[in-house]
Amino acid sequence: MDLLAPGMEPPPITRFDVETAAERILGRVRRTPVLDLGPFSLGGIPGELVLKLELLQHTGSFKPRGAFNRTLSAEVDDAGVIAASGGNFGLGVAFAARELGHRAEVFVPSTSPKMKIDRIRAYGAEVRVVPGYYADALEACEERALHTGALFMHAYDQPEVVAGQGTIALELSDQVPAIDTVLVAVGGGGLIGGIAAWFAGEVRVVGVEPALCPTLTAALEAGRPVDVQVGGIAADALGARRLGDIPFEICRRFVDRVALVSDDAIEVARRRLWDEIHLVVEPGAAAPIAALLSGAYDPEPDERVVALVSGANTDPGSLID
Repeated sequence: MDLLAPGMEPPPITRFDVETAAERILGRVRRTPVLDLGPFSLGGIPGELVLKLELLQHTGSFKPRGAFNRTLSAEVDDAGVIAASGGNFGLGVAFAARELGHRAEVFVPSTSPKMKIDRIRAYGAEVRVVPGYYADALEACEERALHTGALFMHAYDQPEVVAGQGTIALELSDQVPAIDTVLVAVGGGGLIGGIAAWFAGEVRVVGVEPALCPTLTAALEAGRPVDVQVGGIAADALGARRLGDIPFEICRRFVDRVALVSDDAIEVARRRLWDEIHLVVEPGAAAPIAALLSGAYDPEPDERVVALVSGANTDPGSLID
């Protein structure tokens, strides 16, 4: 963990930025609850496990936090806002735009679940489907933004977006005393970047990535964000091709380690959350639990672990035999 040393540049997002974001979006997003499962829960996971139920946020994920903070931080004209998304950020942008009275245009890859695409449209956004994965949708979105003049919203690599996502950690500081470790799923890095910026090394932050979408792992190994191959069951939510520059600068200082999990482990975690707690979560949201169940992250018996569970946009029927 690379803590801030004398003479080192400050991280791109600080606690002040997160506090400012929390004040800005107050009343726009939900303060989501926590569920204390106690020690040796979910079949004997070591440590005392607490779930942060961000899947109960508007639109079913944490994304409205960053979307509202970005939009409310800028001037938005008649062209509205524009974004690319694997699905959940598009939902957050469309929801925030509807609530604030702005036009929204969202580019999504063809690999996004139809359910997410339909819900983005239901919030009133114009949806453009691009063949491929998130990176392909992002390229098309950036080109379109140059022609329309709409406010560009990046899913994970803008200061306002990262700070908005960090408001989850601010809430956790009030809700859960004496946190030892927070497990956070990683895609482009906006969520873990915001959370790590808030805790700033005072709480252990562990990233969890699908083995088929290892953006943070690859970036830390290379010393900079690099392109990775993207695939697997969680690619719609965690399938960024490259970690964001802003999250990387935060993560290299304040993230303790990264755990990789398989698609099979993610499916087991989804099933366990449904069978034992009746939580319906999408694959990306199950990644932190997959790390605990598979042993990719093994807590100490007295370790107080918070697992962030965010992402309810999936077909409930996929969990019911």
